[in-house]
Amino acid sequence: MLKSFKNLNRTDWLLWGISLLIVVISNLLTGAVDIVNLAATVVGVTALIFVAKGDVLGQVLTFVFAVLYSVTSMRFRYYGEILTYLGMTAPIALLSIVSWIRNPYEKGKIEVKIQRLSRGQVMLLGVLTVLVTSVFGWMLYLMDTPNLSFSIISITTSFLASALMLFRNSNYALAYAANDVVLIILWVLASLEDISYLPMIACFSMFFVNDLYGYINWRMRERSQGLVREIDEKGTLR
Repeated sequence: MLKSFKNLNRTDWLLWGISLLIVVISNLLTGAVDIVNLAATVVGVTALIFVAKGDVLGQVLTFVFAVLYSVTSMRFRYYGEILTYLGMTAPIALLSIVSWIRNPYEKGKIEVKIQRLSRGQVMLLGVLTVLVTSVFGWMLYLMDTPNLSFSIISITTSFLASALMLFRNSNYALAYAANDVVLIILWVLASLEDISYLPMIACFSMFFVNDLYGYINWRMRERSQGLVREIDEKGTLR
């Protein structure tokens, strides 16, 4: 863990500090700090900083965030978020921990080796995304989930993002950014009924910024790992 923190650069520290400041202030503004909400938001923005670095610590924190976030979602009956994060994000985060540890870019370094998807993986991902969305969407319908349409979209984008992260593919960040937009909408709707959910809006707003930052970082590392050169030589697209 100490090595992971030492690997952060000035931009990482600045973005992390701003993210923490915003989510903590948003918790204080509600007038009554919810410990679970506060813990979830702090762990969440911290996880993304390390995921952006390709550091397996980010996956460990993602698992912790999934559990805490599910508790918050339970209070507003956002069953889609509970199913998504406990049923998909948390298990895939555990699998990603194993995958990332087994695939370092260089031996002894904490940076994961980035992978581009084969045609077979793209097809498999497409089929699984449709299947997961259909099954989970039907379950949410049966449970009379509030804001059902947005919850179903959240399942699609979240599964896609988690799967791409498991495959160590840079596009995970774009899928998560799309998921962040959906979640901002969901928690705005929840906050209209209960202001105590305001921190979740701040949380996913910062998630959106961090995920875009993660995408930029991963794309830069594609070049440093020689992946862009490999793609150009083969004349194929990632």
